[in-house]
Amino acid sequence: MKRWQGNGGILLIGFLVLLLLLGTAVSGCALVDRLQAWKTVEEEVPLSDNHAGTEDLELTNQALIGETKEIALFFSDAAGENLALEMRDIPKTEGVARAVMQELIAGPSVESGLLPTIPVGTELLDINVRPDGVCIVDLSGELIVNHPGGSLNEEMTVYSVVNTLTQFPSIREVQILVDGQNVETIAGHMDISTTMARNEEMIGER
Repeated sequence: MKRWQGNGGILLIGFLVLLLLLGTAVSGCALVDRLQAWKTVEEEVPLSDNHAGTEDLELTNQALIGETKEIALFFSDAAGENLALEMRDIPKTEGVARAVMQELIAGPSVESGLLPTIPVGTELLDINVRPDGVCIVDLSGELIVNHPGGSLNEEMTVYSVVNTLTQFPSIREVQILVDGQNVETIAGHMDISTTMARNEEMIGER
């Protein structure tokens, strides 16, 4: 009788151990399945932020194609006495100050009846807008070599540059360099060794 009880106790313990092992295996499988499900969810989630950002950027770039910006250019009037305004549309660009100077150097449109203020052959070497609102414009030596001279012509040249660039809120004053150097004058009449502010008195009736 005792032997049977002893054997029964061993069988009971074995049965309990077997149940414990089965429970562990089942819970382990459930945990694996749960982790696999999380991984599947993560893999199926699209990178919406990055992908959408790329698409938005491409659409923005496409929208800018063909867009223009209206700018003001100051040339000499037909009498050569005052600056006169010509409005012109140019393609939108981040370097708008550089683009405006290129347009000014190219001269007025034939239809405007205005005269150029920048001597022929002059090239824009560099342009830089500083955080303090000073725009540094570096022009080639033709600005001096090919200048016709005269105090009024010199003022027209200088303030066509200054007044054209100061149309932008980020530019308060302009410093003109020649071949990368600070010069005292273009034609011997006007001091351009320092920064210059806008001069509305040079602009004729519009």
